[in-house]
Amino acid sequence: MKKIVISGGSSGIGKSLVETFAAAGWKVHFTFHSNEASAREIEGRLGENTKAHRLDVSRREECDLFCKKILEEEKGIDVLVNNAGITRDKPLFAMQDSDWSDVLATNLTGVFHLTRRFATDMMKKKKGRVVNISSISGIHGLPGQTNYSASKAGIIGFTKALAKEAGPFGVTANVVAPGGVVTPMIEKLTPQAQEAILQTVPLRRFCGVEEVARVVFFMAEAAPDYLNGSVIVLDGGAG
Repeated sequence: MKKIVISGGSSGIGKSLVETFAAAGWKVHFTFHSNEASAREIEGRLGENTKAHRLDVSRREECDLFCKKILEEEKGIDVLVNNAGITRDKPLFAMQDSDWSDVLATNLTGVFHLTRRFATDMMKKKKGRVVNISSISGIHGLPGQTNYSASKAGIIGFTKALAKEAGPFGVTANVVAPGGVVTPMIEKLTPQAQEAILQTVPLRRFCGVEEVARVVFFMAEAAPDYLNGSVIVLDGGAG
C-alpha cells in the first residue's frame, strides 16, 4: 500500500486530495489546523487507512514531531503533497506586518518544514515524489495579494531548486498551479468580482477541486520519473 502525507486536508482542494487518494487505496495521513469537525468527519467516513493530524505547519517543533511520528509509524512515505495555505488579502498600503508574516509562515515556511524531513528520508531510500500546490498568483501576481503571491512564487522557486538537489537521489519535485478554484475562498467574492475573473478564462468557469486532485494524483501515481521541476498550470487557458 502506497503512503502519502497531505497538508491542509480538511477543506477545499486538500479535502478532494484526501478523498481521491483514499479512494485509490492509498494510506493517507492529512493535516488540519483548526477545522477539526471536518477533519474528523473525513477521517471517519474514509476508514482506518485515512488519518487526520492537527498541525500548525508554520511551527517547526510541531512539524518535526509530526514528521518523526509518521516516519516511525510508516517507515517512510511515497509522496508528500504540500497544500496547506491561508490568505490575508489587502492592498499593500493597508497590509499589517502580521498579514505578511502569517501568510509567508504558513504557505512557504510550512513547505520547508515538512519537505526538509520527508524529502530527506525519500532521498535516503532513493525514491519518492513531492508535489507542491502553488497558484497562478505566484506566476502572474494578483492585486491585493502581494503576500500570497510572494509565498506562492516562493514555492515555485523552492521546488525547482529541490528538483535539482533531490533528482540525483531518485526523488522528483513538481508544482501544480491552479487558477480560480471553487473553494470557500472564491465563494466569498461578490458576483461582480467572480464575473471579472471569469472574463479572463476562455472556458468561462472556475476549476473544480476534483480537477486539481486529478492532476496531483497523476503526478503522484502515473507521471514519468522524468517529470521533475515542472509547473503544471491549471487555469483554463487564461495564460
